[in-house]
Amino acid sequence: MNAEEAARATTDAVVYLPAGFMLDGATYARGAELGFDGIDFYTAGRGGALGDVHGSVVAAAFVFFNPTSVVEAWDRTAPVMARGEAAGEFAGCLRTWAQAHLADEVDYARLAALTARVLDAASPSAAPLFAAWRVLPEPAEPKALALHRLNVLRELRGAIHGAAIVASGLQPLEAVLVKTPFMAGLFGWPEPYPDVDERRAQWEQAEHSTDRVLARAYGALDESERSELVDLMVTAHKGAG
Repeated sequence: MNAEEAARATTDAVVYLPAGFMLDGATYARGAELGFDGIDFYTAGRGGALGDVHGSVVAAAFVFFNPTSVVEAWDRTAPVMARGEAAGEFAGCLRTWAQAHLADEVDYARLAALTARVLDAASPSAAPLFAAWRVLPEPAEPKALALHRLNVLRELRGAIHGAAIVASGLQPLEAVLVKTPFMAGLFGWPEPYPDVDERRAQWEQAEHSTDRVLARAYGALDESERSELVDLMVTAHKGAG
C-alpha cells in the first residue's frame, strides 16, 4: 500500500472517529457546566488551542464555517474562561469519550505511535489548528492518546482539504453542501442554499488533491507500517460505540 492509498483508506477513521467526542451530548453537557451556551464550547475548545486571537483568525482556521457565526461565538465565549483553559477542557472531553466509546480490541499504543510518526513528518504550512493542537499536552492512557493524535491528524487533513477546496474554485459553503448538506445549518450558514450538483466533480478533485498532499506525511512509514496503520484505524473506527 503506497502512501496516497493509505491516506485515502484512513479518511473515514481520521474524519469521523475524533468527531465522535465533538458531537457527543456529554461534551456539551460539560460545556454547559463550564458556562458555555450550546455549541459555543466547540468554538472555544477547538479554537482555543490558537490562544487569545481575534475571532477572524479562528474563522479563517475553521474554513468551512460561516465566518460571521464563528466570530460571534468566539466573542461570546471570551468571558467564560481563558482560551488555553477552554482547549484543555475540550481535550478532556476527548479523553472521557475515548474511555467510554473506544473498543478494547485494538492496540492503541501502537496506533498512537504510528500516528505520531505521521504527525512528526507533516508540515504545518497553512495548517494553524494542526500546529496548535500538535503542541497541546497529550494524555498518557493509550486510548486517549491514540484519539488525541487522530484528532491532530484530523486538523492536518482538514487544513489540507480546505486549501484544496479554495484552490479548486469552490466556496466553503458549496463544499459543505456537496459532502455534508445536513451540517450546513450547524456550521452557521443560513438558507437558502445554492444548487451544487454541478460542483461535485470539483469537490472530488479537491478530495484527490487532499490525499496526494497528505500522502507526504504518510510517507514517513514504510509499506508494511502503512498497512498496519490502516488496519488499526479502520478497526478502531468500526469498533467505536
